[in-house]
Amino acid sequence: MAKYVDGFVFTVPEKNLSIYKKMAKEASVVWKKFGALDYKECRANNLSPDMHGMKAWSFPKMVKPKQGEEIWFSFIVYKSKKDRDAVNKKVMEYFNKKYANVEMKMPFDMKRFCTAGFTVEVE
Repeated sequence: MAKYVDGFVFTVPEKNLSIYKKMAKEASVVWKKFGALDYKECRANNLSPDMHGMKAWSFPKMVKPKQGEEIWFSFIVYKSKKDRDAVNKKVMEYFNKKYANVEMKMPFDMKRFCTAGFTVEVE
């Protein structure tokens, strides 16, 4: 069965970076605990790559960062889509229980948070 990847592109305000990194470190541990094969959080450092004359849609055009925001790309790897669904169910149950009585605001704008699931076709 083919591996499966959840991918995310979003912005994080510089003032929220420490909060976001703390949240991401916990998420990495929890996702892997429940079966994710890999979990990566990546901060952009080359938003205008040389495409040898080819035009490409850019992450900044997609997520429209505001002044003082950084672009991040994250991904989680699973054994399969079925496994991904089972892992995510356990992760959500864990976080819903742990933070049931905690009011939390995401450290980024969910309206500019892009996500999709992908079947791995080539490794």
